[in-house]
Amino acid sequence: MTDWVYWLDLAGVTVFALSGVILACRSRMDPFGMLVLAAMTGIGGGTLRDLLLGIRPVFWVTDPTYLWVIIITVVISIVGFHYIHRLSRIVLPVLDAFGLAIFTIIGAHKALALGHGGTVAVLMGLLTGVAGGMLRDVLARRVPMVLRQEIYATASIAGATAYVTLYTHPIHPYATIALPILVILGLRLSAIYWRLSLPVFAWITSPAEASSKSTKSQSTMHNATPSSNEIEEKPRSKARVRMLSPTRRRR
Repeated sequence: MTDWVYWLDLAGVTVFALSGVILACRSRMDPFGMLVLAAMTGIGGGTLRDLLLGIRPVFWVTDPTYLWVIIITVVISIVGFHYIHRLSRIVLPVLDAFGLAIFTIIGAHKALALGHGGTVAVLMGLLTGVAGGMLRDVLARRVPMVLRQEIYATASIAGATAYVTLYTHPIHPYATIALPILVILGLRLSAIYWRLSLPVFAWITSPAEASSKSTKSQSTMHNATPSSNEIEEKPRSKARVRMLSPTRRRR
């Protein structure tokens, strides 16, 4: 099982690094900027996870293979970016969903292996899955995907919860990994295909209804200029928080 986790981790680093490279190219960054975004996306979440769990040194310091995977991904992307860019609109969201699923399960697994509880494991899975993308988007001056209405962090939480539940029950080890990954992929890919999203809360400002004074209506009828005492104050607007229903459209 340890070998499977390790290779899945490297696969997730490759996928997330590729998404960082594509975003760097869209933001017109140089090769160094591409490398920074790729590294932040690929190992940023795992680094924060290890720091919070008290693991010293972090995983990519003890095993530089992760860094080499990122460097090779950036070099290959630069050479064949023309073909990668064509596939980015379709393939990249799917690959990102796989990376989210892999990183979430690995983060939860590492927390449980260190003896932490289920709540901490779910949070570490969420952090491992979404923190790298948040750092990537912040450096590229974009609103992080996890802060939007898309079903992203919700899928990660559901998958991590499923993994923690299965981890505490004596079932096959491969099923413990495969089923939570399928949960995350099912939620995330369904959200991508049908454009599903969670409801959002917005601060809506609507004008209040104005009640006309009798003195003002009389002065208007006679085309007379109202006095200062007859001038009605402008209606004040009312602001309240409302829940906006999400849109559901098929591609």
